Amino acid sequence: MRLGIFGGTFDPPHVGHLLAAVDAVERLALDRLVLVPAANQPLKTGRATAPAADRLAMARLLVDGDARFEVDPMEIERSGLSFSVDTLSAFAERHPGAERFFLVGADVLRTFDRWREPARVLELATLVVLTRDDGMDEMAIPATAVRLPTRRVDVSSTEIRARVAAGRSLRGFVPDSVAGYIAAHGLYR
Repeated sequence: MRLGIFGGTFDPPHVGHLLAAVDAVERLALDRLVLVPAANQPLKTGRATAPAADRLAMARLLVDGDARFEVDPMEIERSGLSFSVDTLSAFAERHPGAERFFLVGADVLRTFDRWREPARVLELATLVVLTRDDGMDEMAIPATAVRLPTRRVDVSSTEIRARVAAGRSLRGFVPDSVAGYIAAHGLYR
């Protein structure tokens, strides 16, 4: 089994996340890709986010109906900070025979050396660096990592939160189900 693991804050999840996930499934021939929303990311402490339960629900809405994807709440259910090494260790225990691929955006490489046990992360899964044609592609990646070019989608969770706060439409940024959830729950206002 070829298993992809795609972690992140997903605050909120958007079409860029979904397209990167689709690209990974197709180009890496993954049997399954699991989105793992973080409860509390160590390198993002102190930043306001939507409650974990809401981000989990929105991630489920993002991939709803597509059997290639699932959403795992393990980091949200685990207390404390979310460390990738712990998540990957859990997947290794659950799926010992699986070939694991850990998807990260090129932007996280700036902080990879500050992660908990980065060498162990590289032992537990093949690091897949999602790259775009935005200058980040020139960053050095670990020798064992795979560079996976994805479509350039100029959308970010930060922009989406700002659009909601300004009362602007989310059409084309997130699926309608996610936009409906944001509105119904009064998120990012």
